[in-house]
Amino acid sequence: MSARTPDDATAAIAPAAGGLERPAAVVFDSDGVLLDSEPAWKAARTELFERHGRTFGEDENRQAVGTGVAGTGRLLSRLLGRPDRAGDLSDEFEVLLSGEMAKGVRPLPGALELAEELRGSVPIAVASNSPREILAGALEAAGLSDAFDVVIGVDEVSEAKPAPDLYLTASERLGALPAESIAVEDSPAGVAAARAAGLYVIGIPSLAGVALEADMTADSLDDVAVRERLGVAEPAPRKRGR
Repeated sequence: MSARTPDDATAAIAPAAGGLERPAAVVFDSDGVLLDSEPAWKAARTELFERHGRTFGEDENRQAVGTGVAGTGRLLSRLLGRPDRAGDLSDEFEVLLSGEMAKGVRPLPGALELAEELRGSVPIAVASNSPREILAGALEAAGLSDAFDVVIGVDEVSEAKPAPDLYLTASERLGALPAESIAVEDSPAGVAAARAAGLYVIGIPSLAGVALEADMTADSLDDVAVRERLGVAEPAPRKRGR
């Protein structure tokens, strides 16, 4: 499936005046968008860096967010001046991340409700830089394991974000044109991937101070502007106990 330009995507799903128009499909990132899992990623990265005599500070966090397991390995290998160790460091980090995620992950505000409202009326997917096994476990822990039509982990495509592979694959499996679909992302790498694939991008930054070159930005999935863009007029009642 070929990528469309961001301008094509914006034009294709522009809402009709005076009404709400739903996109052909919606593809969500997981960490920092649906799941409150960024603390787990940060804890695992901090441990990895400390094991190798480096400090994982805010600058390193900004560089790493959204880059996935392989991106974290490459970042540390570059800082260590050992590019040949990127693969080994990525493998080590994946084990640490799996352990942190196993401690439990909660859905972010609005995630459960929005997925429930969209499901059945708009095809929805998750496209994540997390490995499929870790992603599946996190979605299950958050009560989202059955919420999506398609779930794709980074190990199911050739290239991780910021390459467009995850979004192109998700669009293809949903049977939707990228230019008629919307992505919801929290990181520069994720936004770049979705734009390269030709989707309209809603950016919800998970890290303060990180600018996203998205078509629109918001604070959370509960934001009225986000819901309007997805064709959902009013917030659904909160599920108790979440």
